[in-house]
Amino acid sequence: METLAKALYLIPVTLGDSGTERMLPPYNREVIVRLRHFIVEDIRSARRFLKLVDKDIDIDALTFSELNEHSDAAAAGRCLEPLRQGNPVGLLSEAGCPAVADPGAAAVALAHAQGFPVVPLVGPSSIIMAVMGSGFNGQSFAFNGYLPVKDGERAAKLRQLERRAWAEDQTQLFIEAPYRNLKMLETVLSVCRKDTRLCIAASITCGGEFIRTHSVAEWQKMPRPDIHKVPAIFLLYRG
Repeated sequence: METLAKALYLIPVTLGDSGTERMLPPYNREVIVRLRHFIVEDIRSARRFLKLVDKDIDIDALTFSELNEHSDAAAAGRCLEPLRQGNPVGLLSEAGCPAVADPGAAAVALAHAQGFPVVPLVGPSSIIMAVMGSGFNGQSFAFNGYLPVKDGERAAKLRQLERRAWAEDQTQLFIEAPYRNLKMLETVLSVCRKDTRLCIAASITCGGEFIRTHSVAEWQKMPRPDIHKVPAIFLLYRG
């Protein structure tokens, strides 16, 4: 089997219970089975994903370095040690594309700084798929991550994003902890203009996938969607 070039390979992971056959190109598997060193958010879920990719993979022959929100400032440097020793390294997120709204970005930045090639592979991105499915502006959009938890600060941030959507013709994306999705929805419906449009994209590529776009006024009249405790992205855009 051909040896992989020494590089940091950014490996997308399926979203939720999506099948690897449907969501990931065959080339990804060819790369994965030739790697022996991985940077991961969580070792247990990384092992599970790798077994889905190749049930015969020898998990015990692999090395895993964790890089997540609890890691210290020096963790990215330690994770790249196999690369400095001449070995290709794979970077896995918990779901979707690594280094996008993901702590793996620190390893990518350090790899560039130290002169190592970085190779992103094709795979599902819930952010891009949400923009695709929303009907909103796909030429100018901004992902804002998590909004403030406190009610007043969250409302102020939503109004700021709404103003940008209207003034700059820019789609605004944000997320919430899944158990607070419905609370976020209620806040959007209480503070945003009635003609502002809201798209909710939940459980993308998974069972129960839900992608709907309506004006705030329309959402206010509808039964609340079943988005409690499921991964969701919210998108705001002008009417």
